[in-house]
Amino acid sequence: MAEDIVNRVAESKLITIDLEDFYPHGQRHFFDISQWLDQGIILREKNFRLQAKNHNWKQYQDSYVAIGCTTDAILPAWASLLIATYLNPIVKDIFLGDKSDLENHIFLKVIEELDVSAFEGMPIIVKGCSEKQIPQNAYIQLLAKLQGVAKSIFYGEACSSVPLWKKK
Repeated sequence: MAEDIVNRVAESKLITIDLEDFYPHGQRHFFDISQWLDQGIILREKNFRLQAKNHNWKQYQDSYVAIGCTTDAILPAWASLLIATYLNPIVKDIFLGDKSDLENHIFLKVIEELDVSAFEGMPIIVKGCSEKQIPQNAYIQLLAKLQGVAKSIFYGEACSSVPLWKKK
């Protein structure tokens, strides 16, 4: 007697969360302060301010920008702040650091704004594979937020997930 094949995964209450679904669209840029420094290490205020005033800031419109310096220059705090005054009105977000730091910052904001109330008492699978580069820290922050509401948390795919945590 042939029995029907039952897809237990499809019938389960498992909820899959894919961080790629929350990936914020917009270009990412790194603004390197060293390009405006004399010999890449000396900040000359008058020249620095002139460079900032004459720079084409429109190229960063609606994007995410990390501000940093790729040399070992010792910079006054106002240097990155001055650049931020030009960027702030036109970009989605600014962050002091490299592109990796920026991506972590962006995803931290995404997870902070994520409403997890619908996951109350539910088993959750956090999908691990994605086409976009998702920072590892984003998964940790998501896990921390989900632990407050979920029944259990797994990592991977429904067919081959790794159990991470279960409410006691």
